[in-house]
Amino acid sequence: MAKVYLGLGTNMGDKEMNLRTAVQWINDRIGEVTSLSSFYETAPWGFVSDNSFLNGAVCVETELMPLEVLHRTQAIERELGRTHKSVNGVYSDRIIDIDLLLYEDVVMQSPELTLPHPLMTERGFVLEPLAEIAGEVVHPVCKQTIGELYSFYKAMLKEE
Repeated sequence: MAKVYLGLGTNMGDKEMNLRTAVQWINDRIGEVTSLSSFYETAPWGFVSDNSFLNGAVCVETELMPLEVLHRTQAIERELGRTHKSVNGVYSDRIIDIDLLLYEDVVMQSPELTLPHPLMTERGFVLEPLAEIAGEVVHPVCKQTIGELYSFYKAMLKEE
């Protein structure tokens, strides 16, 4: 069984219900959800919106390979009503977003999937819930724990 960490986000509709439904479907279709973070209200990142986000993270134990996890999370997004992903880095409001952050200590880059998630260390809305459930997990590229990366992120914000 592989330990996989997923980031969750929503800024449309009943946000808490969107996240809870996604978590249930992840548990049903990908593997056992063994940890669920608190939900955090955050400002939009990378675009302007009047809608705040609700973000969280889950740990899933799965027998699926990374691309299978990606395809199933994308299917869950579509079934929950997400109509499109960002295009050329242009973000928009979304009913659900499920990002594959870490898959064990796998490092990979393909046209479809990059692991670990390439922007996770730049996003407080990813690091905060992930640090809650995986603070001691070591990022396979940075070689620091998620807790250390989140502390570094917070320190950088104070300097700005």
